[in-house]
Amino acid sequence: MRTVHSLKELRTILRGYRQQEKTVGLVPTMGNLHEGHISLVRKAAEAADVVVTSIFVNPMQFGANEDLDTYPRTLIDDQEMLGAAGNTLVFAPSAEEVYPDGLARHTRVVVPEVSEGHCGASRPGHFEGVATVVSVLFNMIQPDFAVFGEKDFQQLAVIRKMTRDLMIPVEVIGAPTVREEDGLAKSSRNGYLSAEERSLAPVIYQTLQATAAKITGGRTDFPTLAQEAASSLRDAGLRLDYFNIANSETLKPAAPEDQNITLLVAAFLGTTRLIDNISISR
Repeated sequence: MRTVHSLKELRTILRGYRQQEKTVGLVPTMGNLHEGHISLVRKAAEAADVVVTSIFVNPMQFGANEDLDTYPRTLIDDQEMLGAAGNTLVFAPSAEEVYPDGLARHTRVVVPEVSEGHCGASRPGHFEGVATVVSVLFNMIQPDFAVFGEKDFQQLAVIRKMTRDLMIPVEVIGAPTVREEDGLAKSSRNGYLSAEERSLAPVIYQTLQATAAKITGGRTDFPTLAQEAASSLRDAGLRLDYFNIANSETLKPAAPEDQNITLLVAAFLGTTRLIDNISISR
């Protein structure tokens, strides 16, 4: 496995693979990898001959007072994990390589509608930053496939719409959420949790499961269900950002006749913001 930092070297290596008619898969990450990321690498390897994992803490998707400066940078550990997982190439560019004219002067990509609400409402500009950096990575690497985790459900919807609307020739693949034994979705931010907070965290998934069971059991009073779930989380000691029940395709509030529904939640334990979701079909 090789690690490169420049676009010139990256393209030289990839040109060689393409001359051998090998397909390329991309797994975009911000590093500080865990088993959830590695599952994306394995899924990319199922689809493509060559897997490129990018490691770039994207400043454009962090808002004011978020954890850009403290976000863990663990490149050496990440390289070891990726090497063991059979990853082919690590692309770890600098901010100057991705945004050569600086953030303020860089063209930005805005994806309407699916970027609104949920995390988009809580983190203004976040999905603009995500869409922009992914479009840059798509153009840098020109993969045949790109794999994103379903844990970041709204992000996946944004990337799919962006790719479709801009007619980018990349197949976007969603990978199932990887969880701890107690149900907590694996996340790089789980490392911020204290021992007490970590013991409370599984209530997020438990509440999602309980609410999903009520829906599959026949309830369609979605606003009331969301309020009940929110109350459960607050009673457990979490500070709720949102608990929403949405149409899986549009991410608009679910209607009683909708067949595909996604429950999305974001909540704080201490200063750590955790997200999760469950999708159901009726």
